[in-house]
Amino acid sequence: MAIPRIVVTAGEPAGIGPELLVKAAQTTIAASLVAVVDPGLIESAIKHTGLPLRLADDDGAPHEPGTLRIVPVSLAAPVTPGQLDTTNARYVLNTLDLACDGCLQGRFDAMVTGPVQKSVINDAGIAFSGHTEYLAARCGGVHPVMMLAGGALRVTLYSTHLPLRAVADAVDADRLERVIRIIDHDLRERFAIAQPRISVCGLNPHAGEGGHLGREEIEIIAPVIDKLRGEGLCIRGPLPADTAFTRHALAEADTVLAMYHDQGLPVIKYAGFGEVVNITLGLPIVRTSVDHGTALDLAGTGRARVDSLLQAIRTAVTLAHANGRNGDRIDE
Repeated sequence: MAIPRIVVTAGEPAGIGPELLVKAAQTTIAASLVAVVDPGLIESAIKHTGLPLRLADDDGAPHEPGTLRIVPVSLAAPVTPGQLDTTNARYVLNTLDLACDGCLQGRFDAMVTGPVQKSVINDAGIAFSGHTEYLAARCGGVHPVMMLAGGALRVTLYSTHLPLRAVADAVDADRLERVIRIIDHDLRERFAIAQPRISVCGLNPHAGEGGHLGREEIEIIAPVIDKLRGEGLCIRGPLPADTAFTRHALAEADTVLAMYHDQGLPVIKYAGFGEVVNITLGLPIVRTSVDHGTALDLAGTGRARVDSLLQAIRTAVTLAHANGRNGDRIDE
């Protein structure tokens, strides 16, 4: 693969995604970059940012700064920046479907997703818990693992978009083993880490305090770690989350596996918000995303920062090259 083909979705049309696309298209990108989007939405974003941009059909050519090649998808209703409209919920999913299917069919080498507004999709009567779960289903029901990466820090999640009271019930030995195997596999194949070092957080404070603060560590998490360590995987844990993220502990890990969303993500977002990339492991395709939301209050102002989208695109290019060399995935 000489130059990877990267497809990008803008996410929620009333959010900052369209403006970020206009800004990203101004830069040098070592790929063929294609956006799945309504052309009129981008034309409006051009006015909001005040940046020059030429729209072109997707002809497979390398990206040129100041030009954005698109696959057009029509909005269902006009968009006012910052104002959600359930009428356009299906449009958002249509762009995801086209981008994902294009990757599965080999037309694109990776997809990058802009921020979506989960609430408006659900308000439209469509069950939607997030990009990660939606794309996993679109890819045939594979098991996805969310990873956020920023600099040398990588945080992976055992569970993603679950209410906190449901997390403990979701801690299951088979699921945990599958998640760890996916992490180990993808760190080897996509990140070229010969022996991934995985630190696993406990679920409870103090990793259960020897069973006094919960028994999930003793009955579920530790036995899985022992089993996989016996097979040669390099795993530490279960560790108290408040020590797993100390500087010394992070120096000994290629990723920290957190048991739930807000156990791990506040740490990495504090460390580098706006420069962190969301990467979905376990898929047969490469998918990266921004680390932020739709920022409805900034939509239409032209002030939104493009750093995370650019980093997501660059990461997708790197992973697409790696995927081209190691185009397999772990068996479920």
